[in-house]
Amino acid sequence: MTFLDRLWSVEDVPETRFARVGSDRIAYQVLGDGPLDLVYLPSIGDCIDLRWEWPPYASFLRRLASFSRLIMFDRRGIGASKSVPLDALPGWEEWADDALAVMDAVDSERAAIFGNNEAGRVAMLFGATRPGRTQALVLFNGSASTFSDPKVPGLLSEAEAAAISAVVEDVWGAEALAKVVSPDMANDHSYARWLAKTTRMACSPREAAAYIPVVSSMDIRAMLPAIRVPTLVLHRKDQNRTPLDSGQYVADHIPDARLVVVPGKGVHPYMKPTTLILDEVEGFLTGVPPRRGSDRALAAILFTDIVSSTEHAVAVGDRRWRNILETHLGLCRTIVDEHRGRVVKATGDGVLATFDGPGRAIRCASALGDAVRPLGVEIRAGLHTGEVEVIGEDVGGIAVHIAARVMAEAGPGELLVSGVVPPLVAGSGIEFGDRGEHELKGVPGTWRLFVVND
Repeated sequence: MTFLDRLWSVEDVPETRFARVGSDRIAYQVLGDGPLDLVYLPSIGDCIDLRWEWPPYASFLRRLASFSRLIMFDRRGIGASKSVPLDALPGWEEWADDALAVMDAVDSERAAIFGNNEAGRVAMLFGATRPGRTQALVLFNGSASTFSDPKVPGLLSEAEAAAISAVVEDVWGAEALAKVVSPDMANDHSYARWLAKTTRMACSPREAAAYIPVVSSMDIRAMLPAIRVPTLVLHRKDQNRTPLDSGQYVADHIPDARLVVVPGKGVHPYMKPTTLILDEVEGFLTGVPPRRGSDRALAAILFTDIVSSTEHAVAVGDRRWRNILETHLGLCRTIVDEHRGRVVKATGDGVLATFDGPGRAIRCASALGDAVRPLGVEIRAGLHTGEVEVIGEDVGGIAVHIAARVMAEAGPGELLVSGVVPPLVAGSGIEFGDRGEHELKGVPGTWRLFVVND
């Protein structure tokens, strides 16, 4: 399989089907076979065909599907669903009808509804008007209204809302949009490129500009006390477009709703700390909180790095080098995800990733080396297995330092491993060459290293 095959593999992507609302078609997908149905309502800049191309989003959806039958769709006028004239845009009631049509198409009698951002109002409307079809509500960065009011501190003034709308319209479908909607991820160029692509595919800048007044106009504060289903309100602590006060208001006015504040500024639930968000959702919907591991865990720790990156950057120029780094990071995320690992973070010209076993990490490093070679670059990699300290979405501890120092000893195209790794993959067919004893900077003692043979 070539690196392009890996990048565009669709074997895990569910089939897109269509439900009918009158003469309109609603594109939907179903993933998982859990005991409860979960309908996921995305924001307007999202589309069903592109979300699988961003590994963190795909992983987020697969985790939801691990404890539910996950039902996803593009509402009318968005993505793969039928387009509508700008002078006849569907409103909130029609979007709630779309959810009902998809539920009927997949024989879902009752479902939990996950409303993301402005789609939270669709979810709340659905829960208030169709309680018999609603098992629970999960609202992420949701609000009951857009404009400020003396009773709702922290919301936007009409001038502020108009200014944000103008900025969004101006950068819709461009990489600069990342700075507006996900400041925490704005410097991740592979994310910014994917976001630009998915918003272009969701709707045009002109359509987005037409949707914004529709999105901003709905005020459902009077409906909140009528919502009588269990409700979880998840809200980013430092989100500027939808301030925390708006989430607090929703939680205060829906009977027995629970508010959980999560760190960060981004508008998307698939941004860090995703584990915290997913744990809260799973525990709320299933009634059984996920078993949280201790703050320490055993992991295979892989570091990679592009060899001679400074020389390459000088040779090809800043713009070309930026494109290479973006493609490299996208490949890393995709291939690590394929090997059931997790990219903990980018490290400039490489990545830190963790796996539940060193065999997968070795195969991942080999696949990644093959994948980046057509870019004209070579990587080196280091692997160690040991106990790590789990710090939110990050990892730390001496084992992480050892893995980094092992990588520093590797040459171009090489994967070096510490001496604890070969016995752990005995019988796998992976062969090693002995590189002898080494002193690793900042790590006590000497360490026997081995190179993975091709």
